[in-house]
Amino acid sequence: MAGVGIDDIAIYFPKLYFDMKDFAEFRGADFGKLNKGLGLAAMAIPDAHEDTATMGANACARLIDRNNIDPWNIGRIYLGTESALDGAKPTATYIMDMLEQRYDDTHGKDCFRNCDVVDLTFACIGAVDAMHNTLDWVARGGEEEDRIGIVVFADNAKYDLGSSGEYTQGAGGGAILIRHNPRLIEIPDNWGVSTMPVHDFFKPRREVEMKTVVENVLDLAEEAGEPKKEGLVEKILAILPKSSKKDDIMFESHTLKIHKDTPVFDGQFSNRCYSESVKTAFVDFRAKAIRSGRYSPENDQILTEQWSRIIVHLPYAFQGKRMFPDVFRHDRRHLPMWEKIIEEIGMEPFPEDFDDTPEGIEEFEKANDTYRRLISKTEEFKVFSESRIEKTQRASSLVGNQYTGSIFLALMSTMESDFKDGVEMQGKRVGLCGYGSGAKAKVFEGIVQSEWKEVASRFKLFERLNNRTPLDKDVYERLHRGSQKDSVLSPSAEFALVAVGGEGVLEGQRKYAWYA
Repeated sequence: MAGVGIDDIAIYFPKLYFDMKDFAEFRGADFGKLNKGLGLAAMAIPDAHEDTATMGANACARLIDRNNIDPWNIGRIYLGTESALDGAKPTATYIMDMLEQRYDDTHGKDCFRNCDVVDLTFACIGAVDAMHNTLDWVARGGEEEDRIGIVVFADNAKYDLGSSGEYTQGAGGGAILIRHNPRLIEIPDNWGVSTMPVHDFFKPRREVEMKTVVENVLDLAEEAGEPKKEGLVEKILAILPKSSKKDDIMFESHTLKIHKDTPVFDGQFSNRCYSESVKTAFVDFRAKAIRSGRYSPENDQILTEQWSRIIVHLPYAFQGKRMFPDVFRHDRRHLPMWEKIIEEIGMEPFPEDFDDTPEGIEEFEKANDTYRRLISKTEEFKVFSESRIEKTQRASSLVGNQYTGSIFLALMSTMESDFKDGVEMQGKRVGLCGYGSGAKAKVFEGIVQSEWKEVASRFKLFERLNNRTPLDKDVYERLHRGSQKDSVLSPSAEFALVAVGGEGVLEGQRKYAWYA
């Protein structure tokens, strides 16, 4: 039976970027730590006319045009995102709206009418979930039916100004063509999964006390020279329920409901969740590979040595080599070679060596973090990382976090780099490890196909990254705050957001257009 997998990938990223040197100077940060420690060189920043939908639609159009796809033959467009534009209407429908504008004239009105679209959300693993689902759908149709699905990833990884996550920002969208007999990578149906309900990173519904809002406004007025009157806060709060005519602002309960694109997060805890989730998913993948006969621990003692490249979710460029030591350890600790590592860095910590109390658990986690760093500095892991992970980092350094698309940007980065370096990858296996906060990890593998060079040669990933426009700090902050209303660069050969709401349309209704 013919395999299914990734036939092609197209990516879109904003034409604007903020150089990490400028960011470090602006924020008084240590550029050496950001660049040499985390691998950060630049972060992609959306222009005023760009959002989740435009970035996804631009990538889709690039994929459709490059592969000469008839829209009538596309059975589904599944979007993985954690930057949705609506609480009910899928962002994928906005993407469809733009695609219909672009292709109705050439392929007929409503050429996407029979296409199934939906959003999948699970933090940064949403696009992997969308691909997993679409692979199953394509496979179920059989080779004769030749189903075609497109998986889209699109996100704006945005953090509060001045926060500890600000330097890991980035943005972009992509489209993945899924079909039988793929030219790039076949993906066997073997998935390791790990899910645990944690609060490492999330975007909650937020409420602010109206009293706090009024007090802040009066404080600003006082700073501007207006004296604060005794009892004014209480007087204002007393009349708000009577004076408000907007039922979407909950004055009645004296709270204001707000939406923020930026997350609540615990970076150190999230790193631990990432490492533990990927390791546990790997253990599950390995067990399933043994049961299926794909892997024999007696004959092939180190599974990760069979992966020529290891592609993981990269919230920052060096996340892979920082977090993968846990899997490296698990895949080798039963072998004689691990004795050498123990001699070099000492015995690893185990949970049972610490008190079963919150304090004891915290002590173990800190000890394990330290041991993971020690593993990453061993010569064995450095050689492993340099040969299997390094090429996946290159594009991430220049783009930043893409949330759901980070793992696929890493895949494109290594495939284009291998093509340029003349590396023969046909028939080689690559390991892929997706992660989404909250938290879930999926481990799976791909087999590089015979036509991979033709596909990778058309990515032009690094060529396009070299042709972007840098931002200064003032424009960067205006774009971040949303106060930059005019485009920094006029849209050209792309979809753009034209308006939100306005006369004659419903509140919040979004309008898009194609700019030739």
